[in-house]
Amino acid sequence: MGALFGYPAFDENGEKILTTYDNEYSDMMMDIRVYRMEKGRKRFFLREGEETAILLLKGSVCFEWGQDKRVVSRKNVFEEGPWCLHVASGKAVDVTAEADSEILVQCTHNDRDFAAKLYSPEDAPWKYSSKGKFGNTANRRVNTIFDHDIAPMSNMVLGEVLNDRGNWSGYLPHRHPQPETYYFLFDRPEGFGASFVGDSVFKSVDGSFSAIPGGELHPQACAPGFQMYTCWMIRHLPGNPWLQTDRCEDERYVWMHDAKF
Repeated sequence: MGALFGYPAFDENGEKILTTYDNEYSDMMMDIRVYRMEKGRKRFFLREGEETAILLLKGSVCFEWGQDKRVVSRKNVFEEGPWCLHVASGKAVDVTAEADSEILVQCTHNDRDFAAKLYSPEDAPWKYSSKGKFGNTANRRVNTIFDHDIAPMSNMVLGEVLNDRGNWSGYLPHRHPQPETYYFLFDRPEGFGASFVGDSVFKSVDGSFSAIPGGELHPQACAPGFQMYTCWMIRHLPGNPWLQTDRCEDERYVWMHDAKF
């Protein structure tokens, strides 16, 4: 088993590396990086043999791919929904920052060809999960940008979670065979939470991440006073894609579904 938690920093070129195919998080089977782009900065992405999803975290960028071009904006992950461009292997994307911005880029091996798709906030609406359950302590909003149902040609899943202040998510404790990576942001720089992977726990802070091997339980919690954002990214396994119905809750805790608190 590789490393489970990470606290990466942006380098002098504005790149923050989370997981790669050959670093200590290689079990994730994905290449995930975050880029900080000052206004006017341009970045070019072209991956052969890999699909690429480029998610706007904040700011305003111009996406250019093929014959298409679109300027999109997002105040931040806490107040507005996602814009995400998803392209197949060998498809070039230019990203130009129209304002100071941050983007997350998720890649994995995939030779399938498919049409590029720009997902908008309307394509991935926020929906509350577990509202009022477990003593009203697991309230969070969830969106799914794409999964196997939405994009069956993809080898990845991409979505977002917003915890209500002081609430849990990934709760009840659950597991699935596919590896998953969480990237955390907080609405205040001093915000923090706790992320559990199996029997290990770490302090989640702004810009940190967890790398969850398949089969490990992985609930998480947000400290009171802070709102926590999680970008959740799953890698399908060959012949075994992650499905919304694959959530397998720890049997020791399922009694809580019917408990009165």
